[in-house]
Amino acid sequence: MIVLSFLDIVKSYGSTMALRGVSFDVHAGEIFGLLGPNGAGKSTLIRILMDIIRPDSGEVRVFGEVRRRHHLDRLGYLPEERGLYKKLTVIDVMTYFGALKGLSRQEAKRRSAEWLERVELPQVATWKIDRLSKGMSQKVQIAAALLSDPELCVLDEPTSGLDPVNVRLVQQLLIDRRRNGRTTILSTHQMNQVEALCDRVAMIHQGRLMVYGDVDEVRRGHSRPEVRVQVRGTLPSVAGVTTVADDGDGLWRLMLPEGTAPSELLVRLIHAGAVIDRFEPMLAPMEDIFLQVVREARPEQVTA
Repeated sequence: MIVLSFLDIVKSYGSTMALRGVSFDVHAGEIFGLLGPNGAGKSTLIRILMDIIRPDSGEVRVFGEVRRRHHLDRLGYLPEERGLYKKLTVIDVMTYFGALKGLSRQEAKRRSAEWLERVELPQVATWKIDRLSKGMSQKVQIAAALLSDPELCVLDEPTSGLDPVNVRLVQQLLIDRRRNGRTTILSTHQMNQVEALCDRVAMIHQGRLMVYGDVDEVRRGHSRPEVRVQVRGTLPSVAGVTTVADDGDGLWRLMLPEGTAPSELLVRLIHAGAVIDRFEPMLAPMEDIFLQVVREARPEQVTA
């Protein structure tokens, strides 16, 4: 099921084109990575989804319908620009955000307390916001964005500035959402998180959609024909290998000619008597794909 569709979205700021006909879908129950360098147009696209700004042309559809204001109760949003009411208590601010999403005050307060437990901050419920550390404040805002259990939630750099323990905690929250059939759009520059969490991705650069699809398929499509093999003993010589690199401890990297399937190499190695403990085609890291897309694109003047 498709929960979100951007259909030929165009947006300009004066003479500057921010989005140039962007179209893609987000499926139900997935963690979807929205990627791109600074100024690519990601923030503009998110603001259009949240009805903060309007596109010049194109259409946004959510839950099978043209997006209207009433759909926003089913959406969550953690903007990159953080902000909480500093002189209020944590529980009051979170309760207020829950009420904005249609929860009763009693239910919003109950869920706020539950979410403070989930982000390991139950002790701060009665603290004023200005007493929180930066990391605490960020976790409170993540909890506030998720406490209404939005069907679709956009999180813009949710782990920026968090220590590794809290990064892992936030990642688990997103995994739990996916397990419960909820959809999350993760806008991030952390390519390792994209590889660890995301099912599919869209990469925008200079206002255009440059890469879109399943994460592993995207990585395969940008990978060199290289295979990593771990063998016991000596690596036998086989046909159809252009270069061989010894990584030590029985690990070898084998480069294949373009168009050669890794499975062909595996068969040849087995026939040559190799005892194989590990065999894996090498996938290009998302960071390399990101850099390649940015490097190869023509420079354009855009803004996010």
